[in-house]
Amino acid sequence: MPRPDLQTNRPLTIALSKGRILDDTLPLLESAGLMPNEDLNKTRKLMVDGAGGVRFLLIRAADVATYVEHGAADMGIVGRDLLLEHRPHVMQPLDLGIGCCRLCVAGPSELVAQGEPKAGSRIRVATKYDYLTERYYLSRGVHADIIHLYGSMELAPLVGMADRIVDLVETGSTLKANNLIEETTLFEISSRLAVNPASMATRKTLIQPVIDALSEAVNKGASKA
Repeated sequence: MPRPDLQTNRPLTIALSKGRILDDTLPLLESAGLMPNEDLNKTRKLMVDGAGGVRFLLIRAADVATYVEHGAADMGIVGRDLLLEHRPHVMQPLDLGIGCCRLCVAGPSELVAQGEPKAGSRIRVATKYDYLTERYYLSRGVHADIIHLYGSMELAPLVGMADRIVDLVETGSTLKANNLIEETTLFEISSRLAVNPASMATRKTLIQPVIDALSEAVNKGASKA
């Protein structure tokens, strides 16, 4: 449980991560009147102040939900893949409609052409989504030996280390370049606004206007698409 002083005696704090998601997030923040005082893509600071007394934390994407769950940030922008994998105790009031991709099972074309693994079989799967991967294969009666990797999943089947991979896919071009094809989609993924429940209870007058402003920004973006 986050300390009460973390919830009440500091600026409203939003956790973000750098990269493509940040580029997609900045127009939403600007539309909601939440722009930072510095260029988040260039600064070396980990905490940056913004308009309206808001503070931004710049951290690894995988850590955003943890900062929100423990109350170090009131809210944050997190991919649905990470929320599904780590299952943090946070609220998810808004789908921001950015960072859209899918979490897929993929493998070498010749193996996928043989069909999905049958119940009772055993395969090796390279992924950073251990929980989701194990749950998926258990539901199908397949024993998956999980090989945890942090990146370059496509290499694992090429060197014979894994039979399948479970990873995010956007266009599929990297899979195609490495003679891999999609076998099935596990989840459609986008970025969500995650909110600390204690913050929502104690700072709702600060948080709800942010949720409303971001929701309006998302709707405006959708209407232009």
